[in-house]
Amino acid sequence: MDVITIILIAIGLAMDCFAVSIAKGLANGRWQRQALWMALLFGIFQGAMPLIGYFAGAVFSSFFSRFAPWIALVLLGYIGSKMIWDSLHNEKETHSNDTPIWLLAIATSIDALATGVVFIPYPEVLWMAIGIIALVSFVFSLVGYCIGWKVGERFTFNVELLGGIILIAIGLKICLEGIL
Repeated sequence: MDVITIILIAIGLAMDCFAVSIAKGLANGRWQRQALWMALLFGIFQGAMPLIGYFAGAVFSSFFSRFAPWIALVLLGYIGSKMIWDSLHNEKETHSNDTPIWLLAIATSIDALATGVVFIPYPEVLWMAIGIIALVSFVFSLVGYCIGWKVGERFTFNVELLGGIILIAIGLKICLEGIL
């Protein structure tokens, strides 16, 4: 497996992190140190999940490939629904999104777990692949948060509602891709 293929895999895995980070930046509406923590956790989880998937190997791959889309749908659906509920029932001008970042990191990295089995025939690139996946996810998460934050500054509508809708849409996308 070459580096270009690994980078393309990393970009594909980082797209969920990117979208969730945009939603988080929209919901927060301003720069927070939390963005760095979120990007770090997203990178760590995105890198760790393929490693776990690699070691779990073929024994558990059918389970993860079968249920990962549903797990992602439930987690992202819950988080998105909570954001929507909070945005509609919170009378403050700005909404604080208290969804734990570690839960977002888990929800966005579940599909990366199944990706680990791809590296079984290529053990010599495993650690490089994990590093690239983690780094790309970190960068995409940080950039996504900044995009969401800057867009959120310019709009006066309920950005937490939009963020919740985005998370639910991501969950549905992951689930539909996994089913079809």
